[in-house]
This record gives sequence, structure tokens and C-alpha cells, in this order.
Amino acid sequence: MVPSPPSAATDTPPLIAPYHPPPAYAPPPINAGMDAKAVASLGFGILGLIFALPLGLPGLIAGPIAYFLGRGARARIGESGGTLGGAGAANAGRILGVVTTVVGAVVTLLWLVVLLNAFNDVPVGE
Repeated sequence: MVPSPPSAATDTPPLIAPYHPPPAYAPPPINAGMDAKAVASLGFGILGLIFALPLGLPGLIAGPIAYFLGRGARARIGESGGTLGGAGAANAGRILGVVTTVVGAVVTLLWLVVLLNAFNDVPVGE
């Protein structure tokens, strides 16, 4: 006896897809990029240091701004659960903020000493 060819109706796979259980862990968070405060902190730190070296006073203004922006950015990045990046930029901004403030204070003090010496050497009524 010759076997009959298989019919199309009996050889079709079942229409229900096999069940796959959900993963045992949560998917990784989507990284939204760098925190804007971290970038601003780094920018204020760099520009403040550049202007603090010759002038002094801009460092006294930009240094604390860079420090507190970096501190706030660090807190936001920590609370985001991995969705925000830029922790390194925030730390660099905080450190540059401190350095900029110190450099600005020293250079401002030197400018005040130079100006007071210049005014002291002026003869008064000769």
C-alpha cells in the first residue's frame, strides 16, 4: 500500500503562538542625556576661571553660581534613577566653582592692594 500525500489541513501548525514569560528584571532606563544644570555649572566654572585670572571680580560672581548649580545637578542626577547623565560634569563644575572663587578672591585682593598703593603715592599739595 502506498501512503497518501499529507493534506494541507492536517499539516498546518497551531494558530496560537507559544507563551513566553516576562523577563525577571526590569528593562534598563532610557538615558535622556546630560543634565542641563551640569552643563551650565561646567560652563560657569570654566568662564569664571578664565575671567577671574586677569580681573578677579568675575570669579567671585561665577564661582558660587557654578558650585551651587553643580550641587543641584548632582542631586537631580542621583534622584533620576539613571535616566539623567552628567555626574562628572556636575562634579567638575562644583570643583571649578570652588577654585574660581578662591582665584577670584586672591586676584581681587591683589588689585585692591595695587590700587590702594597707587592712590597712596599721589603727592597732596606740592
